[in-house]
Amino acid sequence: MTSAPRTTGEPPGPPAEATLPLLLERNARLYPELPALSWQQQDGGPDGWTTLTWAEVREHTARLAAGYAALGVGRGDHVLLMTANRPEHWLSDLALVRLGAVPVSVYGTSAREQVTHIARNCRARVAVVEGAAQVELWAPLLDDAGTPLERLVVVEPGTEGVHLPYAALRAEPVPDEFGKVLDAARPEDPLTVVYTSGTTGEPKGVVLNHRHVLADALALDAVVELPPHVEHICYLPFAHIAERMLGLYLPCHRASHVYLCADPAKVAETVRKVRPAQFFGVPRVWEKLAAAVRAVLSLLPPEQRTVIEEAAGVAREHVGFRERGEPVPADLEEAYGRAREDVLLPLLAAGGLERVVWAASASAPMPLDVVRFWAGFGIVIMDAWGLTETTGVATTNSPRTGFRLGSVGRPVSSVEIRTADDGEIEVRGTTVFSGYLREDGSVESAVDAEGWLRTGDIGRVDEDGFLWLTDRKKEMIVTSTGKNVSPALVENALKEHPLIGQALVHGDNRSYLVALLVLDAEAAPAWATAHGVEAGTGLADLVAHPAVRAEVERAVAAANSRLNRTEQVKRYTLLAEEWGPATGELTPSLKMRRRVIREKYGAALDGLYEG
Repeated sequence: MTSAPRTTGEPPGPPAEATLPLLLERNARLYPELPALSWQQQDGGPDGWTTLTWAEVREHTARLAAGYAALGVGRGDHVLLMTANRPEHWLSDLALVRLGAVPVSVYGTSAREQVTHIARNCRARVAVVEGAAQVELWAPLLDDAGTPLERLVVVEPGTEGVHLPYAALRAEPVPDEFGKVLDAARPEDPLTVVYTSGTTGEPKGVVLNHRHVLADALALDAVVELPPHVEHICYLPFAHIAERMLGLYLPCHRASHVYLCADPAKVAETVRKVRPAQFFGVPRVWEKLAAAVRAVLSLLPPEQRTVIEEAAGVAREHVGFRERGEPVPADLEEAYGRAREDVLLPLLAAGGLERVVWAASASAPMPLDVVRFWAGFGIVIMDAWGLTETTGVATTNSPRTGFRLGSVGRPVSSVEIRTADDGEIEVRGTTVFSGYLREDGSVESAVDAEGWLRTGDIGRVDEDGFLWLTDRKKEMIVTSTGKNVSPALVENALKEHPLIGQALVHGDNRSYLVALLVLDAEAAPAWATAHGVEAGTGLADLVAHPAVRAEVERAVAAANSRLNRTEQVKRYTLLAEEWGPATGELTPSLKMRRRVIREKYGAALDGLYEG
C-alpha cells in the first residue's frame, strides 16, 4: 500500500462554483501521492490491498472516460451500474462524471421488475454489470422494445459472452484533444440519479446536481471533527445516498482515502484491518456489532465483566456531561482517562475501533439501548436524519453543535426544517433535490410554492432545536380504536433484550398489537451457552427450547412495562430465520420492507388474532 502519511494538513476549500471533476483535479494536483482508493485482491500489495493515489485516479478515469466515449456515451447520457463495491464501479462513476454523463447505480438485489422500471425511466443506453448473474438479469432488456438499452459492459472476466468486457474500456486510445471534452460540468448539471429503494411502490429517480452534493459536503464539514484525509470503509451499496456521499463525493471533497469492502458480511474484518478514524453504520450494523460484543462479554468470568461494567459506567457518566453541555469534573475526567486507557481501548482495539473519533448512523431510528451501549465504550454515535431527496443528511448530532442521545440532532446549515400540524417534517434549502426524473427526461418538482418538501417522516423539534423522530407517516399504525402507534418505538423497545435481533409490530385497524420476533444470530447462541442451554447449533433449535421461550416472554413483558396500553404487544410469534436483503424482507440499506414481511407471514399474523 502507498506509504503516504495519513495527514498532510487540511485540504483547501473547494474551488468557486465547484464540481466533482474540479475537486478530483485539485486532489491530483495538490496530493498526487496520497492514497485515494484501496481494495483487496489476491495479487494486492504486501498487506493484501491494492491502492491508487489521487494522481493515478485522475489518469485511470481519463482512460475510462475515453472508453465510454467510444461507446457513444456523452454529456447528459445516463449510464446504469450494477456491481458490488469494487474499483470498477467507483472509477467508472468518476469517469462518467468527468465525461459529463450521469451515472446511476442500481441495487444488486433489485428484482427484474425494478430493473426494467429503472432502465425505462432513465432511458440509459449502456449498463455496466458485474458478472453472469447480472447479465442474465439485464440481457433481456436489450430486446425489449420499451427499453432503450443497447449495450452491456461486463466486469468479471470470462462472464461477458457476447457482451463487451470491462477491460476493453481502458484499452481504448485517448484522443489527443480528449482533454477538452473532460471536466466541463457546471454546478447545476445533474451529477447522479439515485433511485429510492422501494420500501413501498416503485423506485423514484431522485435527481441531484453538483451544487446539491457539494453544499451538503460543506454543511457536514462544519459539524464534524475528523483528521485530514480520513479513511472511510465503503460497504453500503452505491445506490444508497449515504454511500454515494460518504464513499464517493465526500472523499473527493476531503481528499480522503476510501477502502472498498465488496462483501458487507466482511465489514467487521475490514474494520479490524483498517482501524478507521470514522465509521458509519445504519442502525442494523451497530446492532449487530453490539450483539457480537455482548456475546463475547457474556462468556467472560464475572470479575472481568464487573471491571468492564464499571468502566462503562464511568464512560456513560462522562458522555452525560458532554451531552448536557456541562464541564466534566476533574475527578471524572481523570477516572475516564484511566478507564479508557486500561479497559476500554484494549476492548475496542480487538474490533479495530480504537481510533474512531466520529461514529455515525442514519437511515432509520436508532435503538436507544444500542446508543447507550456504545457510549459505555466512549463511542458516541452521532445519529443523523435525512432523505435521498435532501442529498442525505439534513440534521445531525455533533460534538461541535451539541448532541442528544435518541435525537437525530439539529439542522445542518444548508437546510431549515419545520413540522406541519400533523407532525410531518418539512425541509427546504440548498440541498433539497431538483425533483423526480420523468421518462421523457424532464424533472418533476416535489416542493411547494415556498420550497418546502414534505418528507413523510413524523417528528418533533424540542426547545433546543433537536429533532426527535417518531416514525414514517405511512408506517404509523392506527388501531381500531383510532389510536396512533409508532411501530419503530415498540420494535426498539422489544429489541432492547439481546435475544431479540429483529421485530415487526402489526395492528393496523386491529384492537391490539402483535409482533413477529427474530432471535439474534450472534447473541442467542452466546446467551444459551452462558445459561447452560443445550439446544443444538441452529436458531431453530433455540426457538423451540423452553428456557429461550421463557426468556423471550420476560423480554416482551419488560418492553410492555415501558409502553402505554395501546403500544403494548399482546401476542407474538418467535421466528428462527433472520430477515435480510437476499430474502426480500430488508432493503439493501437494511430497512424493513414491512409490506413484504406482512405478506410473507400473513398467516402467522392472522393466527395471532384468532382464539
